[in-house]
Amino acid sequence: MERDQAFTYKTNGQINIILNNQSKEKVEVSSSSYDLKIPKAEVKHAILKEIEEEMSSLVGMNEMKRMIKEIYAWIFINKKREEQGLKVGKQALHMMFKGNPGTGKTTVARLVGKLFFQMNVLSKGHLIEAERADLVGEYIGHTAQKTRDLIKKALGGILFIDEAYSLARGGEKDFGKEAIDTLVKHMEDKQHDFVLILAGYPREMDNFLSLNPGLLSRFPLVVDFPDYSVDDLMDISELMMAEREYRFHQDAEIKLKEHLMAVKTETHPSKFSNGRYVRNIIEKSIRSQAMRLLLTDRYNREDLLTIKSQDLVLNEHKSI
Repeated sequence: MERDQAFTYKTNGQINIILNNQSKEKVEVSSSSYDLKIPKAEVKHAILKEIEEEMSSLVGMNEMKRMIKEIYAWIFINKKREEQGLKVGKQALHMMFKGNPGTGKTTVARLVGKLFFQMNVLSKGHLIEAERADLVGEYIGHTAQKTRDLIKKALGGILFIDEAYSLARGGEKDFGKEAIDTLVKHMEDKQHDFVLILAGYPREMDNFLSLNPGLLSRFPLVVDFPDYSVDDLMDISELMMAEREYRFHQDAEIKLKEHLMAVKTETHPSKFSNGRYVRNIIEKSIRSQAMRLLLTDRYNREDLLTIKSQDLVLNEHKSI
């Protein structure tokens, strides 16, 4: 796709093409021009619709959502080109996710695996999560074997390595370098048999890439996962509560928002766990509510549904 073109996606899953200087005009492309058999509207792009429905429950992540659609469009059009006997470029789909803790990197990796499986890009679509200890051995040759074994488990799916920069923390003599070299070799040899996703904090990932200049070119897809705003975190909390069939009393909602504003102000972004932080509050507060109801012997529907201000557990060991 040339730089002066872009895809837009309607809610029914159809893809429009926007050409340069025609941003407000829809370009109609007739199927007869290309002799394509277009499936019925209710079937067309069903995979994209399903993935979009799952993504709709994720707060923010606009860049990631756009990337998923672009990947879908690229794979879909490649299949159409193949039907017409045209050349189909096999692009490596290895990715790099840059974001602080709790910004949804692992969740998105699972979605990517599901998309690639449903579109026959990966034969299994499963996710293997790993960190430094899973790849780095204790003696010469051990690391390469551990890394190869991990890649073997990931074949047909995704190998997701969190805090990937830790592989380079020991310098040239560290066994982590051996793990990187082994990963790079298999990225080339088996680049269409599995997808490697390296993830970690933004600053550390940038430093990691500066130490390994040949690495970035092997990752055509780099996605930034920005920190959530307080409003985003409140939206996440509402979704988590609804999923568990609970709701906040108004006072509890105000108290939680004030707490999140204070924590976001006082905590360094790399030390704040975003969505994970909110989930921990909710899980602890649900247990706190259960204890309150048990002690007060109140079990009507409204009581069972509502998390009150006094139920909120906003510190590690106490309510505030």
